[in-house]
Amino acid sequence: MPAGPKDFSRVAIVGASSLRGKELKVVLEERNFPTSEIILLDTSVMAGTLTEAAGEPTFIRALEADSFERVRFAFFAGSPSDTEHNWAAAQRAGATVIDLTGVLPATGKATAWIPSLAPMLPPKPGSGANGAPHKIAYSSAASPVIIACTIAAGLGTLSPRTIALTLYPPVSERDQLGIDELETQTTNLLAFRPIAQTIFDTQVAFNLLSSYGEESKPSLESIRAAIARDVAQYLAGRAPVPAIQLVQTPVFYGYAFSAYAEFTAAPSPSPEQLADALKNLGVKIAGAGDPAPTNISVAGESEIQLARIEADPNVAAGVWLWGVADNLRLATTNAVRIAEELLAKSVA
Repeated sequence: MPAGPKDFSRVAIVGASSLRGKELKVVLEERNFPTSEIILLDTSVMAGTLTEAAGEPTFIRALEADSFERVRFAFFAGSPSDTEHNWAAAQRAGATVIDLTGVLPATGKATAWIPSLAPMLPPKPGSGANGAPHKIAYSSAASPVIIACTIAAGLGTLSPRTIALTLYPPVSERDQLGIDELETQTTNLLAFRPIAQTIFDTQVAFNLLSSYGEESKPSLESIRAAIARDVAQYLAGRAPVPAIQLVQTPVFYGYAFSAYAEFTAAPSPSPEQLADALKNLGVKIAGAGDPAPTNISVAGESEIQLARIEADPNVAAGVWLWGVADNLRLATTNAVRIAEELLAKSVA
């Protein structure tokens, strides 16, 4: 007998063993997302790994033909290849796909959505699977895209002449292998031993990088290009598109950034005006006497955090911003908020 609508309430996480997949499970549980079961899915290599969900022991299951049976939401948080090979199957099974891997936006098959920006920048519909308008996949933006779009949208209300962001990605953006390589490089360098360079093809420990080694895939340049593309597509003429630069840092977690904005007339808007514009988009800004946010202080926090906004000492119409976000928590919370918004609309 086919399952009724009330049974169609399971949630699947594809790539459950990845850093994003693990964080996504935690966010779903902490936000008490309404689901009868969280199904953890991954490649056959990781299948059978013992873990827990909702406080109960469970196993990571292998991706199979019936993995998405009675699944309401299918989150793709693992490798791009897992998304490419399985997202259509999830849709055919009736699941709403939410992609965190960045695969679907590049194909135009998903609607990119940053719920915190929806009042100012509502999502722009993408095409459905196989051209079917009733089958919509959603793309949850990566942390640097959320950061850049939020800064651009907030400052854009005050008519800046230019916005430039320098993003400082942590090695956890390359998942567990990036974490392991920085850890082993740091240990070996301190012990005067040779270092492994499998992921970055260069020394990332104790170093700042404007590019990776030639054998590293993806390259830092291609990551920067993808971020810039996704930011421009999401803003789509509705807010000024910022200039973007990436500098790889030797830190494990936390996506830091520095932003410069120059306005059309001096003096620039007051720090209070700028702070209010960004607070309206969910950004947390340090108060007078509060320390500036750091990679450590933002751990486990869901929002972008900024230090107090400062005027440039030489350019009368210029201001500087320093901020950090927990890269895993920011991206996964955005994905869960998409599902929450869809659920709210379905019962409205």
